[in-house]
Amino acid sequence: MYKISCVKYTNSLPFIYGLEKSSISQNIILELDTPAECYRKLLNKEVDIGLVPVVAIQSLKEKHFISSYGIGASGKVKSVILATGTALNEIKTIYLDYQSRTSVQLVRLLAKEHWKINPEFLQAEHGFVNKKIPEGTAYVVIGDRAFSFYKTDYLIYDLSEEWKKFTEKDFVFATWIANREINREFIIEFDKALKAGLGMRKMIIQDLIPNLNGVDINLEEYFYKNINYNFGSEARDGMELFLNLLNQQQEQKK
Repeated sequence: MYKISCVKYTNSLPFIYGLEKSSISQNIILELDTPAECYRKLLNKEVDIGLVPVVAIQSLKEKHFISSYGIGASGKVKSVILATGTALNEIKTIYLDYQSRTSVQLVRLLAKEHWKINPEFLQAEHGFVNKKIPEGTAYVVIGDRAFSFYKTDYLIYDLSEEWKKFTEKDFVFATWIANREINREFIIEFDKALKAGLGMRKMIIQDLIPNLNGVDINLEEYFYKNINYNFGSEARDGMELFLNLLNQQQEQKK
């Protein structure tokens, strides 16, 4: 029996459906968490496998890539944004989503290297997305909560799209990592379950539509165009570049 932590956002629903509806469900305990919690649980060995933020890779003592799938984008992702009422060059403060690890590092990198701004970065508190964004301030918002900002008058900067402009590379937000050796037969069945879940996207869309409550999102476009679920060579190239740039920044601070 393997314990698995999966991100609980809409973008991960194909994985959740696949794991819950396939025969593999009899051999797993599936827990649904924020990206930050997925990382914490994998790091502390509370679970064996996690859909974890890519920045977590560097701090895990033992790590095994166990799947050809993940959560990424080749351009606009829609659910990882910087929202502000201020022009980029006038932003003085950026509040960082407490549910995120990768996205907060991405926005720091984009601010310095792409946008050429030097704001103060502050950790956001629970409920920050429900508060009006002050002048000269921006919020990093990830997951389903980001969708509501598209119905506001705020300026929205899609972080994956900005990364693509900056590097011409794909971006990977999370991928499946194990913190110990996993049985090879299980890995094969695990990947089959994820693939099966991706084949259920049209059914998932039908399940979600009655529960959107006015949220402004084209689910078909989101599942089939915005999210890149394949953890292939282009995704890995983008991930390696991101991690290398983060390492360079850390070296410069020493």
